Amino acid sequence: MKRIATRIVLLLCLLLVADLSMAATAPISGAPPDRTALTAQIDAIIRQPRYAAADWGIAVMALDSGRTLYAHQAGKLFQPASTAKLFTAALSLATLAPDYRIPTRLLSAAPIRHGRLDGPLLLYGMGDPTLGTPGANPDWADDLAAQLAAHGIREVRGDLIADTTYFSGPPLGNGWEASDLLGWFAAPASALSVHENTVALTLTPATVTGQPPQLGFTPDVATPPLANTLTTTPAHTPDDINLYRAPGDPLLHAFGSVAAGIPPRSYRLAIPDPARQASEELRAALARHGVRLKGALHVLHWPERDDALRANAQVLAEVLSPPVSEILAQGLKRSQNLYLQNLLQIDGVSAQAAAASQPDAPTAFLSSEAWGLRALQALLERIGIPPSSVLLEEGSGLSRGNLATPGAMVQLLQYLAAQPYAATLRRMLPVAGVDGTLEWRLRDGPATDKVQAKTGSMTHVHNLAGYVTTAGGRQLAFAILLNNYQRGPDDPRANRDIDAIVELLAGYHGGE
Repeated sequence: MKRIATRIVLLLCLLLVADLSMAATAPISGAPPDRTALTAQIDAIIRQPRYAAADWGIAVMALDSGRTLYAHQAGKLFQPASTAKLFTAALSLATLAPDYRIPTRLLSAAPIRHGRLDGPLLLYGMGDPTLGTPGANPDWADDLAAQLAAHGIREVRGDLIADTTYFSGPPLGNGWEASDLLGWFAAPASALSVHENTVALTLTPATVTGQPPQLGFTPDVATPPLANTLTTTPAHTPDDINLYRAPGDPLLHAFGSVAAGIPPRSYRLAIPDPARQASEELRAALARHGVRLKGALHVLHWPERDDALRANAQVLAEVLSPPVSEILAQGLKRSQNLYLQNLLQIDGVSAQAAAASQPDAPTAFLSSEAWGLRALQALLERIGIPPSSVLLEEGSGLSRGNLATPGAMVQLLQYLAAQPYAATLRRMLPVAGVDGTLEWRLRDGPATDKVQAKTGSMTHVHNLAGYVTTAGGRQLAFAILLNNYQRGPDDPRANRDIDAIVELLAGYHGGE
């Protein structure tokens, strides 16, 4: 049985999503005075011997003229990691109104008599990835329960059914790896998501050697089935904390050892069935508001469907997400995979509905994810980006099957810079040395507060793509992709050299 050590989970959390490298920026020998000097300085960085077996792909474009300022393998396909979120963001900006708020509803077609709902109650999700998060309906369950009680309903003589079938297709993005699925960054996407589909685990060593440590889960309603054989070892002994959950199995295995006297350890883990957690939270809220539930809890997952449940149903209660523009900003700033994967599927639902009346609409089954990717390809064709230069499997960048060229990324950035929402998009991106996944990068140099860009990191993959304002006042779009790089034990982090290239662009005074 393959096991996931705690240190591996934490490493993946950092490398796959958070991209929060705190490496210092490499010094540069001075701002390049002209394009020839700029080319020579970038070439010197990427031709270092430690990159001999790696692949660099770089494209830099001046937005005022559309001319290429620098290119290296700009037409070659690379793994984009989380810079793929730029493509999903472009589709959402083109598809969804920025002020659109995603509803989560309580529905029922059953009659209401004398304070009784004589039939099932449906908790229907429509893709809100922020439900239950601070600042975005943290009291969502109580809000829905209170609205239901305001209808005079004191008893539900039927089941509470959590319906996730607004999205069709598996809950995991295409190409997501089984070894990632315990980590919070690979939480399943769902039309009915709650608490970002994660649970917080706090591990506290026992005070007596040989005793099991205490494992606490927040929220406690999300506590999974647990097989805990962890033991507490004497102080100052090495920890060996291992967490494992087989794909498709809710049972969490915790085994190994933890040293006595260490502070509590905290982890964020994906939950396998967020809709069931949501229904449990709603059932508790109904009880708090004096609404008795006589039936059981059920969850409808694709490919299950029961359209009769929604036929002629009325909306009894509803909570709304923050505006899509805020969800998108959080997804880009924090590199939040769930947010972008859910938005892709919402776009897919819209694309499927729009195609329904078209004579050439596909008749074979397509998942919501596939519909979203189909809509993205149509957008890229309108922009003029060749389909062969962007091959995406899902919306977050977590799949290693995603491929894109640096040239296509810069062409996308050029298109976005010409849209009415261009300034809004730039504010959504992490700002160098200021916030998001760039908060601790590019500080105290010419790029600080002059770069808005999306990070993207996986094991052996280090990328950055976005916009930079040069010392000469020009606006540039850039994509810097480094793939297949294995860092040596004494080598600096790859982000140091990526940031050095960005600082050269920020300090550039020259023309074309």
